[in-house]
Amino acid sequence: MARQSKEQRLQAVHADALTEFDDIQSAVRDERMQCLEDRRFYSIAGAQWEGPLDEQFANRPKMEINKIHLSVMRIINEYRNNRITVDFIPKEGAENDKLADTCDGLYRSDEEFSSADEAYDNAFEEAVGGGIGAWRLRAVYEDDEDDDDDRQRVSIEPIYDADSTVFFDLGAKRQDKSDAKRCYVLTSMTESEYEETWGDSPASWPKDITMTEFDWSAGDVVYVAELYKVEEVRHTVHIYTTLEGEEERYTDADFENDEMLEDTLMAIGTRKTGEKKTKKKKVHKYIMSGGAILEDCGYIAGQCIPIVMVYGKRWFVDNVERCMGHVRLAKDVQRLKNMQLSKLAEISALSTVEKPIMLPEQVAGYEMMWAEDNLRDYPYLLVNPITDATGAAMASGPIGYTKSPQIPPAMAALLQITDMDMQELLGRQESGEQLQPNVSGKAIELVQSRLDMQAFIYMSNMSKAIKRSGEVWLSMAKDILVESGRKMKTLNSEYEAGQVELGKPMLNPETGEIEYENDLRDAKFDLSVDVGPSSSSKRASTVRSLTAMMQMTQDPENLAILNAMAMMNMEGEGLGDVRKYYRTKLVKMGVIQPSEQEAADLAEAAQNAQPDANAEYLKAAALNETAKAEKTKADTLLSVAKASETEANTMETLSKIKTEDQGRMIKAAEQVRQMSSMMGGQMPQQPRQMPQREPDMASMSTEELIRIAQGGQ
Repeated sequence: MARQSKEQRLQAVHADALTEFDDIQSAVRDERMQCLEDRRFYSIAGAQWEGPLDEQFANRPKMEINKIHLSVMRIINEYRNNRITVDFIPKEGAENDKLADTCDGLYRSDEEFSSADEAYDNAFEEAVGGGIGAWRLRAVYEDDEDDDDDRQRVSIEPIYDADSTVFFDLGAKRQDKSDAKRCYVLTSMTESEYEETWGDSPASWPKDITMTEFDWSAGDVVYVAELYKVEEVRHTVHIYTTLEGEEERYTDADFENDEMLEDTLMAIGTRKTGEKKTKKKKVHKYIMSGGAILEDCGYIAGQCIPIVMVYGKRWFVDNVERCMGHVRLAKDVQRLKNMQLSKLAEISALSTVEKPIMLPEQVAGYEMMWAEDNLRDYPYLLVNPITDATGAAMASGPIGYTKSPQIPPAMAALLQITDMDMQELLGRQESGEQLQPNVSGKAIELVQSRLDMQAFIYMSNMSKAIKRSGEVWLSMAKDILVESGRKMKTLNSEYEAGQVELGKPMLNPETGEIEYENDLRDAKFDLSVDVGPSSSSKRASTVRSLTAMMQMTQDPENLAILNAMAMMNMEGEGLGDVRKYYRTKLVKMGVIQPSEQEAADLAEAAQNAQPDANAEYLKAAALNETAKAEKTKADTLLSVAKASETEANTMETLSKIKTEDQGRMIKAAEQVRQMSSMMGGQMPQQPRQMPQREPDMASMSTEELIRIAQGGQ
């Protein structure tokens, strides 16, 4: 089979895209039309009378009391008052991961750089009003005007009319569309802009989901489609072993970027030991008109389709994705309310004064008097007499009177029922907006909590979309934020500016190897979202709870902590610096975990702090007492040593005494034996004396023992 040329391949891609898009649009058209109708219904003046109802009330008053709009705005304002942000969490669960904090700061910085609030607000409003909203992430140059600066970053941009311009393949079932294989995004252009951009005659991409029934003119526009197609790109990983036995891996891209890499590896004795076939997802982007592919953009940064969807309420029924916002269920009640008020206005516009019905002959010549009576207030009015056929005069009074229109009883009952139904569908907003006297704060909190629960599903779905946005951002950042030494702005949780250096080389003191700090290429994180308090009343409730807890403790430290936490939750103009002060105070007390910057500031402050006089005095006194204790200990040890020396000398003296006594006794016995042999074995008679006891040396003192040793008794 002959290999296709690039032009033939693009033609095949375009034909397949047209066929698939037609299938997708046909499947979701009815549902998306309802979403578009819902958004028009609450946001465009007069759109509540679009459709057959307009024909039925032709040439009659058509009042529009838009109560749905206020309910939708309350939910939107609730979100804008409580923003949702992304938090990157290490997959290993490690705390104080600097790379995770770096990603948090870089994401907030990109949000500020691209004014992401506009994208978030537009998507959330479309989701609440119609059921579907969306935004895109795109890699852009950091400085478009500098030809030498090719550094890129991620921009978060809005997508308008997402219910009629964003379509994923029918196989994508997950809410965040992470399982999607293809995505179509339609963008409108004027015909002149199209010709200027693409240099071709306009050929609009087919778009059937539109509604301009009420508008006088929507303008002539041309639609261009962006196709994002997920492809699996095969890679070969080449495994090499060095002379030291260490394993190294290289991809085909490594060899393409360095033509001498293979020769270098062979020269240093590295040998190839294996290969591994891998697959990697890449996203291919095309820009197409209705007639051809306008541009093949190639592979874009990241492995995810950079389109983020947010839904109001969403479910699958009969294998069709269905969704709606806050408007759809209240449309019929709103229409009924408008019809009733329009009819009531029509009735009220008719005269409520009973007017006499006269014959022409009666008012002939007095027409002006009767016509000006309501202005001049004549004391009386004149009429001509009426005669019968015989010429006799007849009574000349009015032949009848008009009656004032009456409101049908059914309309009054229906108006009351309509108000109740609308409050049940949209919520009793006046309960939370009006300040009732003699109502406790707890009761107000309960009312506000009930109103907040109506917005909870929209806030929850928005948090899922923000989480997906963080996943797409990380996937793109790993491809474009790769320049070592690049310095980038970051924002912390308090949106204070900082700076990080990407790929900064650092020496690991444990291994002695060079590692690179803030290297996003190997970043692997889980993501969570942080949703702010659901209402200002709940923050006020926190302050009241903390104030109540102050009455339950007498511990000064606990009171200081509770007071600082209450000040952190206070709301009001100009309290930002106050909240920051008390946060710093709680960080110093160890109540709140400090951020990396706060920890560095605390360490620097501790080094530069002047010593306290009282603390220095107490420290000196403690050192003095310690020195005295050490001297006493040394004296004790010296005394013990002297005692030990004396004891040793005593033992030596005792051993000498025992030896000398034994010698004297042996010498005395030898003399007695010699005298006995000289006298024939008879001893001379001596006066009998008491035997002399041997001295008990064990009971003698040291002085006595020394005296004996010297020959004394």
